[in-house]
Amino acid sequence: MESETFARLATFVGLFALFALLERIAPRRRLKVSRRPRWGTNWVMVGLDTAALIGLRYLSAAFVPLLAVGAALHAEARGWGVLNAITLPAWIEIILVLLIFDLAVWAQHLASHKVPLLWRVHRVHHSDLDMDITTALRFHPLEIALSMLFKVALVYLLGPSAYAVLLFEIMLNGTAMFNHSNLRLPLGLDRLVRLVLVTPDMHRVHHSVKRSEHDSNYGFALSVWDRLFRTYVAQPGVAHQKMAIGLQWQDERPARLLWSLLLPFRRK
Repeated sequence: MESETFARLATFVGLFALFALLERIAPRRRLKVSRRPRWGTNWVMVGLDTAALIGLRYLSAAFVPLLAVGAALHAEARGWGVLNAITLPAWIEIILVLLIFDLAVWAQHLASHKVPLLWRVHRVHHSDLDMDITTALRFHPLEIALSMLFKVALVYLLGPSAYAVLLFEIMLNGTAMFNHSNLRLPLGLDRLVRLVLVTPDMHRVHHSVKRSEHDSNYGFALSVWDRLFRTYVAQPGVAHQKMAIGLQWQDERPARLLWSLLLPFRRK
């Protein structure tokens, strides 16, 4: 478990530093809000999300692990889950796990837009007036806890190896930071990359204030699911530099921590 923590932390810090540097060198849009209040709020949310997951882990210690890698080890030791009942080459299992888990995250994201109670929590992520690498960190602790419960349930059902789950978690974190970054890719490279992965331009459409646009492009890592299920929108109705990001009714309050934490409980 210590090696898992180190691998995830090292990858997170390295990729965050890389994309933060690249979006400063080649920004796609001029930011509307000062970085200081936004980044402060978004980073504090990371701390609160981590505290929520630690709390879940300790509350559940007497029953089952409530973190995905720990759940995979627990399921493997007891032979639970489909993949623990059959024998597959390790590389095939890893590919299956990455595909199945990425599809599951796509479906969860879709549900967070379609189910009103889930949307109330998820809109904290969408309330950011700008979109940059810290937007990938901006999730309400309730959403992080619900997402982990969903992943753990899937782990027990599928029975993947702990190594495969760790690879997926690293892939998900890395691609989320990439596609939320304010990074300007050359258009030809963007078209090539989005054949496989969700690019910043593709995901920015999802953060549009327009309902028809933010109800699209639900993928976090692979772009195939939106094409397959016909939720893919290639470009926003206006230029990326001019499109409005966030929620239609908001002002600059999302940069405030307390306002953001209380947003799920507000009427709007």
